[in-house]
Amino acid sequence: MKAVIQRVKSAVLSVDGNEISRIGKGLAVYFCVEQGDHADLAQTFAAKLVKLRIFADDNGKMNLSVLDVGGEVLLISQFTLAADLSCGNRPSFFGAEKPDRADEIYRAAAAAVAKTGVTVKTGVFGADMLIDQQNDGPVTIIWEAKR
Repeated sequence: MKAVIQRVKSAVLSVDGNEISRIGKGLAVYFCVEQGDHADLAQTFAAKLVKLRIFADDNGKMNLSVLDVGGEVLLISQFTLAADLSCGNRPSFFGAEKPDRADEIYRAAAAAVAKTGVTVKTGVFGADMLIDQQNDGPVTIIWEAKR
């Protein structure tokens, strides 16, 4: 499981010209389920995500979490994070989990974030999405589950 976590001032996700999700201050999270990932890992990810201290406190130090600042999460399925670039110039995505299983774990991750009290919005699994976001910082964190 991998995620690219970006601190944002706002983010809007659209599919086929239709707005699907919008958040204000919070986190845009690009989320990938890899082969062999278990659903319980979604709980671990959610717990880490909502407590990740990457928002500035009154002294300008990254010391506050999305929970602390009352922010939102836009969770975006992103199988391309499983890309393998070791051979040639065309990425291989064999490491990505099969779509049905990946969607199940993606939904479990969204539900786990929501259970913490953080507002979570999602994209459309498997769709061609357009994401407009205003990065804040920028602050970008890459999270990978240890296998």
